[in-house]
Amino acid sequence: MDLLEYQAKALFSGMGIPVLPSQRIDYPKDLKKLKIPYPVVLKSQVHAGERSSLGGIKFVENTIDAVAAAQAIFNLPIEDEYPEVLLAEAKYNANQELYLAVVLDPIVRRPVLLGSAQGGIDKEAAMTRMQQVVVNQQFSPFYARRLMVKIGLQGKLIELVSHIVEKMYQLFIEKDLDLVEINPLGVSPTGEVMALDGKVSVNDHALGRHLELVNLVGKNITNNDEIQEKQVSKIDKNSLLITNNTNAVANEKIIPDYQLKFTELQGNIGILCNGEGLTMATVDLIMEANGKPANFLNIKLGDYLEIKDSLRIKMFAALDLVSQKENVKVVLVNFLGIVQTSDELITIIYEYLNNLKTMNKGNIMFILRLLGGEVSIAKERLLGLPVEVIENLEDAVTKAVSLAK
Repeated sequence: MDLLEYQAKALFSGMGIPVLPSQRIDYPKDLKKLKIPYPVVLKSQVHAGERSSLGGIKFVENTIDAVAAAQAIFNLPIEDEYPEVLLAEAKYNANQELYLAVVLDPIVRRPVLLGSAQGGIDKEAAMTRMQQVVVNQQFSPFYARRLMVKIGLQGKLIELVSHIVEKMYQLFIEKDLDLVEINPLGVSPTGEVMALDGKVSVNDHALGRHLELVNLVGKNITNNDEIQEKQVSKIDKNSLLITNNTNAVANEKIIPDYQLKFTELQGNIGILCNGEGLTMATVDLIMEANGKPANFLNIKLGDYLEIKDSLRIKMFAALDLVSQKENVKVVLVNFLGIVQTSDELITIIYEYLNNLKTMNKGNIMFILRLLGGEVSIAKERLLGLPVEVIENLEDAVTKAVSLAK
């Protein structure tokens, strides 16, 4: 999914990449309340390139000309796309234009920094002078400076532009993007730099963990259903299913309130994992298999293994969160590298599912993916309960998606 220019520049601004004063224009009449001093440039906000040569970019000197130009641009299709929004932006005088990009290269499977001393609308000229640097280890400013030297920058520009590239890379990583492009990066006669145009390509499969991008573009990852993130700041032990066992509650050690960050979507598959990366990978695999996540939750086990019963209490709370919604049909529990606590985990899930069965709430199917644990013991112990134990992650995802349909 490609962002529009004004959306990309909102991300640039948040990252500290310099952008010009600008204003979103939804209707030509909005220009009567323009807060940017003239002259300004009006830009059609469409996904296609070549806006300038096709009439989608116009410079204006006053309000009358601006309103007339905006009406023309709103009614101008570019590659069959009509703009819903225009961007009004301050005019900038540049005596040099550069091309910069950070892109995910599917061949080398690494981020690549791209740069050219020739930027702007003549992309063929930019390509003839394009240089690249593969980020094959942990990123450091060295990679950005190396690109600056390769494209022929000198003096103060090396530091200024490499700093922009560092921020582009940070944005690329933090938002799970496929592409961050600035074309052109304008250099003023006084040596200042400014992102004059920008393009950002978002990985659709990563949207589930970037609700700020969902809100930015007004797009949801689950058929336009509402997405909301809930921060559960306190978990009352009296609300857990474990409270059906009064003896267990009476004997429990008092544990401080847990902070569980729980993201709720509108699908039908609950996801519980032990690790942020594992959680995100599981969400991506569910979506790639055409499944619809109902929620996802990452539970950190390491911090609680030293405290008696804390893992049990937190697991009950987490299982409640991912399963106790009417839309949830299947819960995928994906745990990795827990040999030291696999017996305890199996016992916890056994107790939780037994409680569900006792309460006649056994209509949800659970898939337990264990790797590094005792799979055969888990299968035997959980026999007769609404759970399947699967070792291979792809098989577990396929089964969960199949059961949810």
